[in-house]
Amino acid sequence: MEIETDRLIIRPWTDDDLPAFAAINADADVRRYYYPAILNRAESDKVVEDCIKHLGKYGFAFLATTRKADGTLIGGTGLSWTNDVPGDPAIEIGWILGRPYWRKGYARETGEAWFAHARSLRVTEVIGYTSAINTPSRAQMEALGMIRDPAADFADPTVPADNTLSPHVLYRMLL
Repeated sequence: MEIETDRLIIRPWTDDDLPAFAAINADADVRRYYYPAILNRAESDKVVEDCIKHLGKYGFAFLATTRKADGTLIGGTGLSWTNDVPGDPAIEIGWILGRPYWRKGYARETGEAWFAHARSLRVTEVIGYTSAINTPSRAQMEALGMIRDPAADFADPTVPADNTLSPHVLYRMLL
């Protein structure tokens, strides 16, 4: 699968993407709201491997996101099934972009493209979630029209309970 926006191409991962994605995942500023904070090369490669498996199983996943102008990998964006939120499994939207690509409208551009793709799959709801202290991602979800569901806020089961990243907020987008 491939999604094209005005400035970007969202496509399956290739081996050529691995070094650039590992560099993104090794940047402490990029990963300050993720747990664990940074990933080594093997851990980053495992994320991509899991995304490839998810794509094969469901037909969508977090995918490589590149600029049309020069083919540069700017990060990963996409949709994925998650069981890390209260209630039934849900389809989440997410993004991780390298620091040079922040504040350029790329997260919004990919978010809108992924919502359109979800509609084409007849998905009726997409969620987004992040640590409560991650104000940049929260602002991005709100800019995309997602609505916070305070009743669904939760402690992320993948983060130690005493970690400041454990309290999570959940946003919803009805499609």
